Parts: sequence; C-alpha cells; structure tokens
Amino acid sequence: MANNSDIKISGEPTLDPNVCKFVVNQTLFEEGSFTCRDAEMAKGSPLLEALFSVAGVSQVMVAGDTLTIAKNCTQPWPALGQSIGEAIRNTIASGERLIAKDVKSKAPSEEAIRQKIEELFANNINPSIASHGGRVELVDVEGTRVLVRLGGGCQGCSSANVTLKHGIEQAIRQLLPDVTEVVDVTDHASGVDPFYK
Repeated sequence: MANNSDIKISGEPTLDPNVCKFVVNQTLFEEGSFTCRDAEMAKGSPLLEALFSVAGVSQVMVAGDTLTIAKNCTQPWPALGQSIGEAIRNTIASGERLIAKDVKSKAPSEEAIRQKIEELFANNINPSIASHGGRVELVDVEGTRVLVRLGGGCQGCSSANVTLKHGIEQAIRQLLPDVTEVVDVTDHASGVDPFYK
C-alpha cells in the first residue's frame, strides 16, 4: 500500500484547452494504452471509476505512467486537477489493481476500427478531396494508431498537413474516439505527379 505523500503527480497542458496530461511517478498501466470514454467502460477498473466520479471528466486515456484526461466543464484545470490528483492518490494508496485485466476487451478491435475508417474514407473523405484530385487510403491499424497515405493531388501538397490534421484526423476521432494517433506515411517527394517538384 502506497503512502499518499509518496505519489507525485505533475499536470501538463496540451494544445487542446479541454485536455490535460497527468504524469504519475509510477506505472499505472503496462499493456500499452487504453481510452475510456465513459463511466460504463470504467466499471471494474478502480482508477478509471474514481476519475469518472470527478465532475467534469469526460474521457481518460491511460498509458504507462500517464493519464490524458478530457473535460466537459468550464472549471479551470488547476481546480479540477486537485480533485483528479486526489482520486489518483486515493486509488493508488488503496493497494487495489488500478486497471482491470480485461479492460482492453471493452475497446473496439483493430478490424472494427479498420472497417469503420474504410467506410468513412469511401463515403465521406475521398469524395470531398477528389475535387482537388486527392485521395486518402488506410495503410494499417496498429492498436489504436492509424496509418494513412495521401495520394493524387494531396501527395506533396503544401496543405496536406492541414487536410490531415483538421479534416481527416478530426473525422476519424469523431467517429472513433479510441484512436490515439493518425500518422501520415506518405512519401511526399516521390510519385508520378506529386504537388512538389
């Protein structure tokens, strides 16, 4: 059983004002990462249950020693962070297993993620970027990490990064909040007719 005073937590703001990272001086989850979207998914995992009992917490991603927490309230992070820190410390101090062994069974499978993204690209994304001669394809899904390749007019385009971050990635995250990273694996300098020469 850990002593509360031995548990050190630091808060790190992110570019999104509604998301903050909390780094703890010990490992919280050893099996990669897991994104918990609601109190129902948190059931059976004492740490996640404790965090979702804090008013304003809307989503929690746990990976190693880091919790990335989203809020859906106007309370500033320093105030909300005190309640979050207390929930983390009390759960660790209890000596219980923090995250359920079977927690990942609550997340969508790689195949389910792949299928939904391919449908999204075929029905929404590609028809809209086709007018610029562009296209996007799904290369692979690695856990909650998605690899994409841009082609046609998007390959090497100066706006490719904006299209990826503010168009494609946002659409993927809206459809699949469990996706933690969208990576562009395009070789923007090669190809038959890249935008850059």
